Amino acid sequence: MVSVGESGRIALSELLEDGSPAMKLAGDFSDHGHELYVVGGLVRDAGLGRKGHEIDLATDATPDETLEIVRPSADAVWEQGIKFGTIGARVHGVDVEITTFRSERYEPGSRHPEVAYEATIESDLARRDFTVNAMAIRLPDRKPIDLFGGMEDLKKKVLRTPIDPRASFTDDPLRMLRAFRFASQLDFKIAPEVLETITELKDELKTVSAERIRDELSRLIVGKAAGRALELADSTGITDLFLPELSSLKLEQDPVHKHKDVFHHTLAVVDRAEPILEVRLAALLHDIGKPKTRKIEADGVSFHHHEVEGSKMARERLRALKFPNEVVDSVERIIFLHHRFHTYALGWSDSAVRRYVRDAGPLLGKLNALVRADCTTRNAVKAKRLEQRMEDLDERIKELASKEELDRIRPDLDGTQIMAYLGVEPGKIVGDAWQFLLDLRLDEGPMSADEAFARLDAWAREHDIEPAGERVPPKEKKKEQE
Repeated sequence: MVSVGESGRIALSELLEDGSPAMKLAGDFSDHGHELYVVGGLVRDAGLGRKGHEIDLATDATPDETLEIVRPSADAVWEQGIKFGTIGARVHGVDVEITTFRSERYEPGSRHPEVAYEATIESDLARRDFTVNAMAIRLPDRKPIDLFGGMEDLKKKVLRTPIDPRASFTDDPLRMLRAFRFASQLDFKIAPEVLETITELKDELKTVSAERIRDELSRLIVGKAAGRALELADSTGITDLFLPELSSLKLEQDPVHKHKDVFHHTLAVVDRAEPILEVRLAALLHDIGKPKTRKIEADGVSFHHHEVEGSKMARERLRALKFPNEVVDSVERIIFLHHRFHTYALGWSDSAVRRYVRDAGPLLGKLNALVRADCTTRNAVKAKRLEQRMEDLDERIKELASKEELDRIRPDLDGTQIMAYLGVEPGKIVGDAWQFLLDLRLDEGPMSADEAFARLDAWAREHDIEPAGERVPPKEKKKEQE
């Protein structure tokens, strides 16, 4: 029986055991005169000595024939992919996808391929993206099918196309970007002829939808060799088509002292950052405001407010790539705040710590992850000093958090109390008063209701407002009383 652990990963060896769901399915297909193969990532991952994520099967049966074969033994069947030749099924508690032998070709701008059914497993495998993904295991006899040297390429850790790369990339130009995605995920090299063809055909990527590019970039950026893959992609010029800001970073931070250039610093930060999408995207884009803010002065080079400019640029770029709003907002906020930590050495008051935590909100952990990754200096003393400052800030945050709910800081009076005391209706005055009390809360910490009303009274009189003086319970307490 195939077991899928908590990680959602499965072993090919379990799939090939006698009596497994896949082997039973193979018997059903054989009884109906059809072939069945294990294909795709599961075969590749087995060659790498690891478990895979999904069970992909291929057959010469048409989708309608596949439905007829699997229905009697399936607990559930999904037909959403039937027009692309794919039937999903749950067999004995295990989910599989069964696809008719096919080749694919994408029309410019389309997210969906034009599918042509093929007669043999050989023609099906020939139209897959890379040789390491073009291997199969025939069921039920477990015969390996490796027509294009995929296993040898796995050993060499190299990415090649099964057919001429020009034909492969013309069928689907996104495969050019996918090469860098797999280079990042698998930490593989890309064959020279593949890189040459990408350089030659890179403009074909203009025909691919932003959503498909976004999905490949998302997988690339969280890979274990993302920095090297991005540098390779940049060397072909393909990143200029969807991420032109990356190449713009090839400038020296300090042309006088020849400090590290921003481009390689950025790639190092990406590799150091936690493999979380928002953190890695923020790492990739955190310095893109530097070219616009760069000034060479007598004592060196400066990038004043590059985080402000960079956060705006990051938002524009991620929106162009159709990232979800919550991802765009998170990355923009992380970049906007990431440089603030560098003023910590000047000495932060408790107020500054409160503001840092409040401004970061639920992104505090991801913000600090970027801050830590942003230290790429080879100077051990400087690196240790920066690490110590971050640890010190973490301790101060924990200490204050034990006394106050830092991530939920609010003024000591709510809007209802402010309106009642001032005798005003909702509007700008209430907002200004609320902000005044919030600033007090951040600067001085919690205060009693009596003190808060006294400070609000003084603020009102400074603004020529005669308070009504009515004190009411906070809105939450009112609800409790009711």
